[in-house]
Formats: sequence, C-alpha cells, structure tokens
Amino acid sequence: MSRFIAGDDRRQSTLLPDCLDDYVAADNPVRLVEVFVDELDLATLGFVRAVPEATGRPAYDPATLLKIYLYGYLNRVPSSRRLERETQRNIELMWLTGRLMPDFKTLADFRKNNGPAIQATCAQFVVLCRRLNLFSKAVVAIDGSRFKAVNNRDKNFTVAKVEARPAQVETSVARYLAALDRADRQPSDVAEARTTRLTEKITALREQMKDLQAMRQQVEEAPEQQVSLTDPDARSMATSGKGTGIVGYNVQAAVDAEHHLIVAHAVTNVGSDRAQLVPMGLLAQEATGCTTLTVLADRGYLNGDQVLACEGTGLLPCVPKTLTSGHAKLGLFTGQDFIYDAEKDHYTCPAGQHLTKGLARSDRRAEDDAMDHYRNPAACAGCTLKPRCTPAKTRRVKRWVHDRAGAGRRTPRLRTLLGGGTPRQSGPRRHRARDSDRASRRAHAAHPARLRRRAPAALQPLQGRRDLQPARRPGTEPDRPRHRQGPGRPARRDPRPAVAARSG
Repeated sequence: MSRFIAGDDRRQSTLLPDCLDDYVAADNPVRLVEVFVDELDLATLGFVRAVPEATGRPAYDPATLLKIYLYGYLNRVPSSRRLERETQRNIELMWLTGRLMPDFKTLADFRKNNGPAIQATCAQFVVLCRRLNLFSKAVVAIDGSRFKAVNNRDKNFTVAKVEARPAQVETSVARYLAALDRADRQPSDVAEARTTRLTEKITALREQMKDLQAMRQQVEEAPEQQVSLTDPDARSMATSGKGTGIVGYNVQAAVDAEHHLIVAHAVTNVGSDRAQLVPMGLLAQEATGCTTLTVLADRGYLNGDQVLACEGTGLLPCVPKTLTSGHAKLGLFTGQDFIYDAEKDHYTCPAGQHLTKGLARSDRRAEDDAMDHYRNPAACAGCTLKPRCTPAKTRRVKRWVHDRAGAGRRTPRLRTLLGGGTPRQSGPRRHRARDSDRASRRAHAAHPARLRRRAPAALQPLQGRRDLQPARRPGTEPDRPRHRQGPGRPARRDPRPAVAARSG
C-alpha cells in the first residue's frame, strides 16, 4: 500500500456526470463578473452588435466576449491568443462562457471595436461601487505608470536623436572602410565574400544618412518635435533607470484610499505627471460624486499652476514638496527638519527656535509667484547646531506664498487622512509617499519638541540624535568606524561636517 496521497483514477466512471457549476466555489470572483455583466444594458453602453441581426450566421453574444475580456484583465491575461487558450483549458472560463471557445481574432476585434463601450462599462462599475458606499472616505491617491507601446526605440525620432545619429553612422562607415582595407590583404576567395558583405553595409548606411536628412525635417515640423513611425501617438519617456527609457504611454489612475478601488483612469502620451493633478482630480471627483475630495500624490505632481487651479473646484491637493536643496548632500538639515505651524505662521527648527516670516520675497519665473522667507538671525547667532544647519550667517526657509492651497502638506497630515497608512497598490503602480514619509518621520522623531519630556532643558538641542553630538576634541582617540573595513581598504570618512564643541 502506498504511503502517498493518491488521486482518482482517470478512467473511473461515475453513475451521474459531474456538474460544471460544482467546480466553481460560491465565493469565486468569477461569479461577480457573471452577475455584473448580465445586469448591463450593452446596447445603451454602445457595444457593437448588441442587438442580433435577423439574417446571417449567429455571432457571439457581446456579453460573453465582455466576460472573457474582464476575466483576462482580472487575472493578468491581456493577450487575445492566451485568452483563446484559456477558454479551452480554464475551468472558470468554461463556467463563465458555457464552454464557448472564440478564437483570438474574434476577441481582438471585440476589443478594437468596443473601446468607448468598455470604458463606459468601467464607469458603470464605479457607479456600482458608489451605490455600495465604497467611496465613503472622499480620499483618493493618484499616480502614473509608463506602458511600452508597439514601437521600437529605433523607430522613434527626436531632435537630439536625429542630430546624434549621423555621427554614429559616420563612425560605422569609417569602421567598415578600415575592414575593407584589411580584407584586400587576405586571400582572394575570402576577401571577395567579405568585401561584398562590407560594401552592402556601407551602402545601407549611406541610404540611412539620406533618410535621416528627410526625418530631420519631419521632426522639426512635428508639433512636439517627435515622430514615432509604428505607433504615431506613442512618445519617448524617461524611466527610473539611468540612460534608459521607453516609447509608450503614461497611464494615470486614481485609487480610493479606503478600499483600494480604481476610481478613474486616463491615458496620455505626456511623460511628466506635473500637468495631471487637476485632470485626474476632476475625473475622480465626478466618479465618486464628492463635492470635496482630497487628492494625494507624490512629488512628481507638484506644480504651482495645478495647485492654484484646484481652488474653487473642491479638490484638496496633498503633494509633498520637491527636495531641491543641496543641504542633504552636505550633511546639513533639510527643509523636512523644519516643522511649519499653520496657525502661528512660523517654522520650528531642530534647535527648538521659531523662524518667523520676514518682509523679503523672492520672485519666481511665473507671474504672481513668489516665496516667503522665514528666519531668526538672533537665534542663529548663538546656536550650537549652526554648523549642522547652514554655513551662512542665518538659516532661511522658503515657502511658496500660495502654499495654503495644499501643496507641500506634511506627511503626518497624509497619514491622518489615511488612518495611519498609505493606499496599497491597486492600480498600475503603488502610490509613492514613502520617501517624504520617511524624511518626515525622521524629522518628527528627532525634533526637540518631542524630547522635552525625557531630556533636561540644557540637553534638548542635542538629545536624541547621534549626529548632533559634539565632535571629539583635538588629541582624543577617534571613534571606531561605523563601516566594515576590508583588508587593504581605507576607512570611509564621514562626509558630515563636525560640530565644534562649546566650552562650559
């Protein structure tokens, strides 16, 4: 007798045949797809051939094809050919379609001919979620993801590419000409075959030079000075990797912060997110039906014009400030270490001093766009933390005059709105507030105002942070290096400036 778990015999017959419905559990999500699609009015939504013709061969019901389409995207099967294969072997799709097996061409044509109707179906699902009170918190998080188009990078041309390509072609031609000279010194049979091959490559490169001249004129005449040959709407976009990029689209998604449902989505060929705050906020506001909607976004959405445009629309943007200062590289305090008090209109520095707003303002490039300056020269003059703060006479913190609109709100405010967390990934990419969240927690935990219960008043400016302790005096033994020092490798030097010790 075998000691392993044994399965059923494939040739075993049963008295009564199995029912297909028995293979799908009662709580399987595929049953929700069935109920949702059956309740839709496909003709009103605009599906092609929703009303069958009186003559001709019967076609597949658009409801059946829509169920396959939705099931594929719920289970990460977007390919039409893979969906065709799944209908032949997937028990859930067999249950959903009644064992129908449309070919990939039918599925691809359905997707191509019913784009607006499928988008209207998504809107109907949002309406259903709103009726079920799933958007009760009036907080959404927006983010964008870049999706690659069916357009090779070599088939995308910009002004920079067209200007750089001739030099690359000339280098290749020179390399092939040098190879021709070497081929002439080889035996005749080998040289003839190699010479023919190199000559063909040189001819092709020279033809490419002529095409580049025509493409340069076409690129300069294009509205965005960019041309994609295979997919004309696709655009070149930078990605996080250095020296990398794709030719594709920027897909924007707004996700409900409570139940992590996609509220609204849009596709654009603009690689930057800086102009998408208001459009996505208005789409989410329309979908949720909320008159006042809090919109969370990462630093990529920080744009003064977009933040000002939110006023009067019911949108409350919460966007972290962009880290543009060079203090972090120098090991100095950054703007995240200064906490703003909106009621008193001042900043509190790491030493516990208040920086008040001065009369000076610095103008920016846009009209009616200026920065307020906050400082406290008297406190900076005798501050023990000044070497860790600024090399200037006094530290200044700049704040946008329109910051009341909500740009640059601190992460503790975001955490309060979200109930102590951030939205999980429900759309193309996770909402990224982690960088600013980490910096704000560091400043929040190290701030002397949180340490006064534990530290004496004389130690408050230095208590709680290792890097705020006074530097060693000359002649004393150095501290042990914090990094592991391998054999033959010099110890790393701490790039942070030392803090001069104050006497008694």
